[in-house]
Amino acid sequence: MASKIKERPSFEVIDAIVHKDNVERGAIIPILQEIQDVYGYVPLLAIERIAENTGATSGEIFGIVTFYNMFRLQPLGENLVKVCHGTACHLARVDRISKALSLEVGATEGQTSPDGKFTVERVACLGCCSLAPCVMIDGEVHGELTPEEVRKIVVRIREGARKGTLEV
Repeated sequence: MASKIKERPSFEVIDAIVHKDNVERGAIIPILQEIQDVYGYVPLLAIERIAENTGATSGEIFGIVTFYNMFRLQPLGENLVKVCHGTACHLARVDRISKALSLEVGATEGQTSPDGKFTVERVACLGCCSLAPCVMIDGEVHGELTPEEVRKIVVRIREGARKGTLEV
């Protein structure tokens, strides 16, 4: 994946992406994918600019972005937390894990914490049913969790970020 641009979205970058593909309505999804690859999300400015260049309405483009769960309208936090809500995790009371995680990071599922450190996502299944309840943080699965264990993991991640090393 391309490295994310940290500065503000610009017409120049967005226009270059739009005009790289065919400027037509059928190219909207590949354009949105590339914009998200560059910025890490689809800025509202990009939706407006794509509409101006393709003849689609901003409402149609917004509809595409909100319909497909691969697109984001907000930047991701530094750490991506995926909370499994599959059957095994549900039966293992993942709701307690979700609540503890939310309290610890300051964000509920679908949100990014105010400090920008954590984005929490709800997923249908991580495929780790024998480890229920489980979460995946930055690609690493943490299973058989209790609310206290998930709090400790978040604290370790925060401390590792402060020290410059991450040992989870």
